[in-house]
Amino acid sequence: MSPRVSSLNTIFFNCSLEKDWKGPFYFIQGADPQFGLMKAWKVGDHDNSGDEWQEEIKLTEQAVQAINKLTLKPKFFVLCGDLIHAMPGSPLCEEQIFDLKHVLEDIDPKIPLVFVSGNHDIGNSPTPESIAEYCKNWGDDYFSFWVGGVLFLVLNSQFFQDASNCLELKEAHDLWLDNQLAAAEQLKIKNVIVFQHIPAFLQSAEEENDYFNLEKSKRLDLLQKFEKGGVKAIFSGHYHRNAGGKFNDLDMVVTSAIGCQLGEDKHGVRVVVVTEDKIHHKYISLDELSDLTVKEMISSYLEVNDESPCLFY
Repeated sequence: MSPRVSSLNTIFFNCSLEKDWKGPFYFIQGADPQFGLMKAWKVGDHDNSGDEWQEEIKLTEQAVQAINKLTLKPKFFVLCGDLIHAMPGSPLCEEQIFDLKHVLEDIDPKIPLVFVSGNHDIGNSPTPESIAEYCKNWGDDYFSFWVGGVLFLVLNSQFFQDASNCLELKEAHDLWLDNQLAAAEQLKIKNVIVFQHIPAFLQSAEEENDYFNLEKSKRLDLLQKFEKGGVKAIFSGHYHRNAGGKFNDLDMVVTSAIGCQLGEDKHGVRVVVVTEDKIHHKYISLDELSDLTVKEMISSYLEVNDESPCLFY
């Protein structure tokens, strides 16, 4: 079994062709398919009871099928972490990974997949071994890529939470990130977008520490770096509910789950339209994801007759 799942910075996008702005485009962001959580949540044993995931398989299949039916293809489909529920090394881990890969094999080959590591994918306290295993299955745990003149940074947010067992890897990640942001600032890149599993914050940069956000001092330091480097938006998951807010002009977008819902949102994905001056986005339920809803959302931000070669291909 060799599913088409890998980091995409070198495989699907040619940097020399993608660094220049060509016009508006859109992509789709999903988060937390998390095979196994729905049963674990129902029975109230989050650590030991995720031994059934047929519901998550059906929901992820629904997402794949809906995306495949879109005549206006997204530039890519990114999954922002917690791909499965079983922690690294647990008995169900390999089986859940196998089943998720099997579902994702059916995505239209014209739509690249981008993967972001979550705490359930590499562990709450990741180790070099757990990160290496993730990379073997899903591609690099951090990387950058260009699409249509926009620089995308995929981060390993668990390094910001607990890197006590992998300090050298965290140092390499942070140095790489600093270099990426410094280059973006120097080159005056107009649009930089970050993908990470754990949100910097849920509603306000000044909110209290919580399981679902980054610790406040780390959060503020990171946000200031992002702002200086020209980051316009951070897209995350982890919360299993829709949320978000602003840090000055930086948009923090928290997207609810394809899988288990912990609030009142429906299972869904986020459609993100990138224009030269702004990033627009809307959460759409899987039941409503269609040509009609996507084109209505896009046309609300663009001229109806804008035949952009990036959007219409």
